[in-house]
Amino acid sequence: MAMSALSFWEGHVVESCSEQTDGSLLIRLFESPDTSAICGHCQAPCVLVHERSRRRIRECDILGRRVWLDVSVRRMDCHHCGARATERIAWLDRHARITRRLRAWIEALVQLLPIAHVTQLTGLHWHSIKQIDLARLQAKYGAFEGRDVRRLVMDEFALHKGHRYATVVMDARTLRVLWVGKGNSREDIRPFFKALGPEGCKRIEAVAMDMNTAFDLEVQKHCPQAEVVYDLFHVVARFGRDVVDRVRVDQANELKKEPKARHVVKRSRWLLLRNRDNLDEGQAVKLDELLAANEPLAKVYLLKTALKELWFAPDIREGRRRWRSWFHMAIDSGLAPAIQFAKRLRKYLRGILASAIFPMNTSILEGVNNMIKVIKRTAYGFRDAAYFFLKIKAAFPGKVR
Repeated sequence: MAMSALSFWEGHVVESCSEQTDGSLLIRLFESPDTSAICGHCQAPCVLVHERSRRRIRECDILGRRVWLDVSVRRMDCHHCGARATERIAWLDRHARITRRLRAWIEALVQLLPIAHVTQLTGLHWHSIKQIDLARLQAKYGAFEGRDVRRLVMDEFALHKGHRYATVVMDARTLRVLWVGKGNSREDIRPFFKALGPEGCKRIEAVAMDMNTAFDLEVQKHCPQAEVVYDLFHVVARFGRDVVDRVRVDQANELKKEPKARHVVKRSRWLLLRNRDNLDEGQAVKLDELLAANEPLAKVYLLKTALKELWFAPDIREGRRRWRSWFHMAIDSGLAPAIQFAKRLRKYLRGILASAIFPMNTSILEGVNNMIKVIKRTAYGFRDAAYFFLKIKAAFPGKVR
């Protein structure tokens, strides 16, 4: 005999509940005689039943026990639309093998835990969990939203080992990730501008980026009115690699007959590259001693510090003055790596000075890159790039304007 109907299985009554050999519960449901069926095609009430079948459905666990539902599902012969469609069940999606309640629970869990852990908790297959999360992400973040975007930040990040990269584009104002795509070439990033559309491209005022020629050329093609702003972080990082490291290695090689001094210079990389404000008292003392004892290292350290000031000029005129001062300082240093870097940097001067008008940079994307690493670690790597990119967009939905 059927038991009373329960509100969370709307339109159905419980006929029986039995314990299975594995300790799970099997609840047998039948349609309630007091509730009219709803056509799954036209959503109208329907009384003609073409056929019945039974479906086994997973429900949320109860008191730590797995719960299965054995549900009677009707295929209706609708006299409103003429279709023979499966009835609409309020708590069960069409063709689904889990209830909406269980789906909602899983969607909440995957926002807090790695999929592998959710699998252990629910007993569902890894791919089933992933498909649920993928559907959630596509519904919420799958559509491209580029309305009212005026300033962009573009950067690349390592997708896999072996110099395989992807590109991320962010709204500089709301800090929302707009688009993520494989590769960092002109062809790879072109889909973003196509998605932005001609009108969206016309609204772009400035784009912050590193000295990536592909980014630069593609911005010039689609947003010719936009000002390219070269990022402080990337320029200084490149100066560290191309100049500071090169001079440090050269100085170490010249000290082969002085092992102790050579060891100090070789171990000084992070002292020279880190900002002085980030050094503790002991490290600051070591840095001062190093610079006092080695003139070439003192020169490149001074150049590194002065280079940053180009991005903090109050206007273009002052920025131009600072550039001339820095350029002559680099040339007069007599250090080949510094001279070569200064000459190469000269062609990027417009994008450097543009920071006085548009004080923006890609440092915010360094936070994105750190979060990307965390997402990869918690997921033990991603084989599905589209799913991975949606995860990144979900992690940076943007702040309220």
